[in-house]
Amino acid sequence: MDPLVSTQWLADHLNDRDLRVADASYHIDLPGEPKRDAAAEFAVAHVPGAVFMDLAAFSDPDSPLPSTMPGAARFASRMTRVGLGDGVRIVLYDDASHFTAARAWVMLRAFGFTDVAILDGGVAKWRAEGRALDAGEHVVRPRHATPREQGRGIVDMAQVRTAMNTDTQIVDARGAARFTGAGADPRPGVAAGHIPGARNLPYKHVFNPDGTWKRGDALRAAFADAGVDPSRPMMITCGSGITASVLAFAAHLLGPEAAVYDGSWSEWGADPSTPKATGEA
Repeated sequence: MDPLVSTQWLADHLNDRDLRVADASYHIDLPGEPKRDAAAEFAVAHVPGAVFMDLAAFSDPDSPLPSTMPGAARFASRMTRVGLGDGVRIVLYDDASHFTAARAWVMLRAFGFTDVAILDGGVAKWRAEGRALDAGEHVVRPRHATPREQGRGIVDMAQVRTAMNTDTQIVDARGAARFTGAGADPRPGVAAGHIPGARNLPYKHVFNPDGTWKRGDALRAAFADAGVDPSRPMMITCGSGITASVLAFAAHLLGPEAAVYDGSWSEWGADPSTPKATGEA
């Protein structure tokens, strides 16, 4: 299974016995954003047979930071509950402004689940094409989930500090205003600006106008325009690890693997000991 599958591919394979579909919509609800309820929206309409993968429930409840990766036990328990266990292929989609299926993709791969794909264009494209939608809850058959790894493709603050003095590129997925410091950070107590030496590639730049992912030369150009060479090592940051996952998936489409800084600017920007920069890259 390719890492990015089309709506037609999913329609053709929707009844495959080893295929599971998961709605990984998650709404960050930053100040100024409209409030949305992903679970309620799922109950109204979702791809037939899909389960709701509640990313808020997957995150580490003991972390002071938002949206952080869970421990292995919590991950396995939540996967089992929604039937996304061992021996199945998983297609993820979302209907979220931050393209959160990519966060679910990064999470699954961090625990060794690699037969995972994202639906190109998400449920918005599926709906626009007039394809069938279900309502209500899908009856889930729990399936045992075995984490084979823990933390693959995830880095912490110490690793980012070390990388600042190496050939590794630090790439920031936030919008330009937050990156340069021209706009205040939406989270209280978090400084404006970016990690010194970082490059800015706003996550929306890796999508086409219709919400599908850029591919090939168009995707390479998005990285190049930001001064990023995807053939070199990358650590990707954002506000809380969500949109950094978008760029990690985009890099994967080009071949290389990129690590996600899980704490991202929510951690770095709130720590008085970290160096910070403002202005253009």
